[in-house]
Amino acid sequence: MLSTLAQAATRRPLTVIGLWAAFLLLGFGLGTGVFADLSDDVPDVPGTESDMADDYLSGLDPTGESVTAVVAGEPVSDATLRAQVERTVAEVRKIAGVAEVPDPYTTPGLTARDGRALVVPVTFEGGLSDEAEEEATDSAVETIKRIDAPDVHVSGGELLGRQLGERAQEDVKNAELISLPVVLALLLVVFGGLRAAALPLVIAVSGIAGAFLGLFAFSQVTDISVYAIQVTTMLGLGLAIDYALLMLVRFREERRHTESTEDLVEAVHRTVDAAGRTVLFSGLTVAVSLTGLLVFPSVFLRSMGLAVAAVVVVDMLAAVTLLPALLTKFGGRIRPSKARSQDEEGRVFARLARFAQRRRIAVLVTVVPALLLLALPVTGMRIAIGDARQLPSSTEARQLYDTVDAHFPKGTGVSPVVVVLKPGTDTATADRIRALVPNSESRELPGGNAVVELQPPGSVDGKAAADLVERVRDVRGDEPAEVTGVAARLVDFRAMLADRAPWAALTVLAGIFVLLFAFTGSVLIPLRTIATTLLSLGAALGVVVWVFQDGHGAGLLGGEGLGALSLTAPPLIVSIAFGLAMDYELFILARMRESRQRTGDDHEAVVTGLRRSGRVVTCAALLLAVVFGAFMTGGFSPILQIGLGLTLAVLIDATVVRMLLVPATMALLGRRAWWAPRPLRRVHDRFGLREGAAAEPSVTTKV
Repeated sequence: MLSTLAQAATRRPLTVIGLWAAFLLLGFGLGTGVFADLSDDVPDVPGTESDMADDYLSGLDPTGESVTAVVAGEPVSDATLRAQVERTVAEVRKIAGVAEVPDPYTTPGLTARDGRALVVPVTFEGGLSDEAEEEATDSAVETIKRIDAPDVHVSGGELLGRQLGERAQEDVKNAELISLPVVLALLLVVFGGLRAAALPLVIAVSGIAGAFLGLFAFSQVTDISVYAIQVTTMLGLGLAIDYALLMLVRFREERRHTESTEDLVEAVHRTVDAAGRTVLFSGLTVAVSLTGLLVFPSVFLRSMGLAVAAVVVVDMLAAVTLLPALLTKFGGRIRPSKARSQDEEGRVFARLARFAQRRRIAVLVTVVPALLLLALPVTGMRIAIGDARQLPSSTEARQLYDTVDAHFPKGTGVSPVVVVLKPGTDTATADRIRALVPNSESRELPGGNAVVELQPPGSVDGKAAADLVERVRDVRGDEPAEVTGVAARLVDFRAMLADRAPWAALTVLAGIFVLLFAFTGSVLIPLRTIATTLLSLGAALGVVVWVFQDGHGAGLLGGEGLGALSLTAPPLIVSIAFGLAMDYELFILARMRESRQRTGDDHEAVVTGLRRSGRVVTCAALLLAVVFGAFMTGGFSPILQIGLGLTLAVLIDATVVRMLLVPATMALLGRRAWWAPRPLRRVHDRFGLREGAAAEPSVTTKV
């Protein structure tokens, strides 16, 4: 397959380039439409009690979306301000599509006790078309914003998704403006020439277009989280640079043997045959790592897994089709890598490898406990839906939250636990449910149904709210009463994660094992790789918990300790970081295999593998860290958590794990590292794929 792709790219380079140009136009044209259709609703899990109860309730009591306005900054009793507010409430009530706007001066709880803030909730009619609801929302917001007060903020409902989408688009643009120049500067240092340095950015732009187009396609059939934009874009950008870097390093190595156009084309073929196989397996391992997300019934996790996998495939295809086409047209102007003697090339990495081999026991007893210590906070990890504190302080929703928090009692605006009492529910059971909290509210619905709203103490995702959900479910027993609401959805989401996580892990580990076996022909190397990768992953996740859950240094990154991680962060960090770690493992294993096949020396193969891949792995990790760091400037707490987790996972894996643990464990295993049972060996001989041999094994090169 790779040979076919390489031949197509070199025979018709302009055609291939033209097709990719059309793809870019489609991605940046049609694909960017996803920014207008983003959701901040993550924890829904189809088939759970909370989801089914919510659907049932919507059918009985169809109500529209709502937005909330807060007016603050001066005494609300001021006659001029009161007249403005009352006039505004009257005007908003007349807007087509608005169902209800209570008077904040006469409705209990809507005016702050300190007399310096009031809340104006606006509820829209149910059954409105998207266009009608958008028009009603815009009209209401425009009318409310005309109130002359120091602080007037409006958010919530459909408006919140739109505000977050606009902020996400701005953050992606800023991240690209920050990361691309820095990446270009680093690539200039690596390659020493603008032509070679610019090509990875071309592939990176393809990755961004693929991210937009993939998300837009999925947005047509399911909700796309606002956080999906940053995650898929930064991963698409980072992996594209990784793959292009590996291909270009190999091409410059092969370029030293070219004199004519025919030789140049052959160099491209050898590059695709060798490094292209590594890119192919790397892309497959990342995609397989993301299949674990498909095991979860959560729409958000599944859509994220599919979208990110699609981006990985785009990056992989761009590296093995677009880049060879560009090299065929412009590769003659790219300088070959400088030949250096084996003793000079990669000396630092060779010394690290030999040190780890000689002191393998010392390395293991030092590094492994250190990584386990970093991973220790994971044992106390908590996940939560979170509130507006997860958002940057400049967003409208965060400003509204801060204003309400400053003037109203704690817990104001917390969504209640909603209990749907279906026909046949015992009256005594219903009374016991109402008695669980003081001042519970009830209302009758058609068909003998009723709804009880229980206000939980504390935050909606705190322990008290979760305990209230469990108490309601214990009290109702076998009665036809169902619990829903934000707290119930979080309880069901956590239960879903606990139930499906073992199956997700089994799916991913089995897939990774098969791919690594196909790549190496060994059963021990995949096991060793999985174990060391889990160490680096645990260490990275432990630091994220320590920073963003426990609050140690979160302010330095523009966040704050929230007492829990965003429920989106842990599954995404684990699945994506696991796939990224496989990238660097494959980069190293590819060179190890070449050396071992050529010399038969297991000990020296490890040294040569690190000598020849250490620079690539280090540069790739640094470039990826730059990309992730740029996306962390947006200030969204879930993105800060995911960005920090992925950055640490990549850096720890590319340095401590791959440069120390890999040679130490390979030395400990010795020749047994490449062992496989005879039946599996025959399977690999027939179906396994291998790296191409180096063009000139006696001479090494500089990246």
